[in-house]
Amino acid sequence: MSKKFVLSDNFITKFKRKKPPFGFNGLGELVYMRTYSRIKENGKNERWWETVQRVVEGTYSMQKNHIDSHQLGWNPWQAQKSAQEMYERIFNMKFLPPGRGLWAMGTAITEERGLYAALNNCAFVSTSTIKEDYSKPFCFLMDASMLGVGVGFDCKGAGEIIVKGVDNDRDEQVYNIPDTREGWVESLKLLLESYFHGQAAVEFNYDKIRGAGEPIKGFGGVSSGYEPLLEVHEDIRKVLDENAGEPITVTTIVDIMNLIGKCVVAGNVRRTAEIVFGDSDDEEYLDLKNYKVNPHRDQYGWTSNNSIFAELGMDYTDVCERIVDNGEPGFAWLENMRKYSRMQNGGDNKDHRVAGGNPCLEQSLESYELCCLVETFPSNHESLEDYQRTLKYAYLYAKTVTLGRTHWPETNRVMLRNRRIGCSVSGVAQFITKNGMEELRNWLETGYDTIQDWDKQYSDWFAVPKSIKTTSVKPSGTVSLLVGATPGMHYPESRFYIRRMRLSKHSELIEPLKRANYTLEPAFGSEDSTMVVEVPVDVGEGIRTAAELSIWEQFSLAAFLQRHWADNQVSCTATFDPETEKDQLPHVLNYFQYKLKGISLLPRHPLGAYQQMPYEAIDEDTYNKEVEKLGRLSFVGVEGEEADVDKFCNNDVCEIVPMVDGESN
Repeated sequence: MSKKFVLSDNFITKFKRKKPPFGFNGLGELVYMRTYSRIKENGKNERWWETVQRVVEGTYSMQKNHIDSHQLGWNPWQAQKSAQEMYERIFNMKFLPPGRGLWAMGTAITEERGLYAALNNCAFVSTSTIKEDYSKPFCFLMDASMLGVGVGFDCKGAGEIIVKGVDNDRDEQVYNIPDTREGWVESLKLLLESYFHGQAAVEFNYDKIRGAGEPIKGFGGVSSGYEPLLEVHEDIRKVLDENAGEPITVTTIVDIMNLIGKCVVAGNVRRTAEIVFGDSDDEEYLDLKNYKVNPHRDQYGWTSNNSIFAELGMDYTDVCERIVDNGEPGFAWLENMRKYSRMQNGGDNKDHRVAGGNPCLEQSLESYELCCLVETFPSNHESLEDYQRTLKYAYLYAKTVTLGRTHWPETNRVMLRNRRIGCSVSGVAQFITKNGMEELRNWLETGYDTIQDWDKQYSDWFAVPKSIKTTSVKPSGTVSLLVGATPGMHYPESRFYIRRMRLSKHSELIEPLKRANYTLEPAFGSEDSTMVVEVPVDVGEGIRTAAELSIWEQFSLAAFLQRHWADNQVSCTATFDPETEKDQLPHVLNYFQYKLKGISLLPRHPLGAYQQMPYEAIDEDTYNKEVEKLGRLSFVGVEGEEADVDKFCNNDVCEIVPMVDGESN
């Protein structure tokens, strides 16, 4: 490991007292303090200038290590100049690394433990090769999920192996589970292989696992003890016992993967996300979330989004009937994912190995492939030229992440070859409102070409292949809240609204919020442990709401972005009125199947009012009254506030978050 890169003290000093441009009346700063501000060695929380410093120094240290280890010639003067511009553009929120980058880059997670996989947003694993290693797809999903990576998987392994069941005539093998991520994953492997290979049953000893409430060093959060692991072992045993002697089925594959997701969430190790892909004509697959058919899945079916590999030219009528009920399945056109980069000028077929995608479906991925996403905000720029400079550094951050090796050989092989990244755009609705569609088209087309130019230059400098694909549109959420931007391509539910957030009753953030006159009250149903804070939000003058956009306009915008920007994919959850637009769904899918790579749909149903809704639409007068009473918000002096680490893809439709007291917790 070469010497760590460090930014100039004189440069950093300029930012120590500079006010960061957090958005949405303190919401952005609150999200930052709750989610991304790490505790320093002195026990105090990072300030924004310190977080940005850690991230930039970590990024350029990765570059330096790569350049030095391959004797490619590091230029310290040029690196300092480049790092300073990246710092300025992150500090001013012209672009932001993904949430996991804000959290993990430049920490012991990467610099001491070398867990560079934790910098990536998403992954995919196919079960089609299950014969080669029966347990590997399941163990990969668990391992990646515990690092905060959202994982997609398919059901292609169904029928490929026999669930032999355990051999009860042999003495049980005992495994003392280490108190590590690796230990949890190894326990899953031993359990699965005992059933898949007909081996002796496994008895687990959980004594080494830290007790509930103890801190999880490095990754943050606290342990929930061994109970979630014990539960997943018991639940998987039940699933496999019921299928002993039979070929593994679609339902069994998804059951195991979903139970793993439930375990990861319950274990407080990391929030995560899953998506599963199945065939459009497979009734067993389509019924996975029909809890009348599969009542046993009611307790964990929520852990994945379910999509189909849609065939071009298929009849969409029957599947649309299911969508009206619960919004699933989503659609992934694998043929388009493989054939096209941006969907213009014909196909290039350069991504012919693609086998699926990530939980929010903005990335085409090969099996065992990971990808890092980075988010840009065109509306935070005064000119196209300024945006082009930002794209240089957004691209460079994501490309740098591809230099880090993972602990999975299969992943390294595909990532060394592809170097896939995803430079995204957020605040699309705000940009359109301000500048119009033609200006957006110009910025996207020019921006895409700019990224390709930088990719050639930096790939040559790093002596690595050009990235197979470079752009996408992610759904965003908490990262866009920092900036005050609408998430990805999506329009808001309301221009003015109250955003409620839950905080521990003992959070150090409570007192600063009280001093600034934010409304706080005990959380309904969790009064003894949790508080709820209310933040008034205005997304911008003239902006339309999601309900004002027809299903056709939403699909059209997704297709526009797929044509002019995303060579990976566009994450779009198109909402529709089930009363007036139900009959149009097959027609809109039939038309846009040749223009998109993936899409999901969600019926708009009146949710009704309940206490402490996460989002509550308000009118302008109410908003103004709420803002007028707010004082200056300052978190100076906050100490020891343990971060509630970021959501996977920062969007409610993608993340696994169990429902508590009527809202996502």
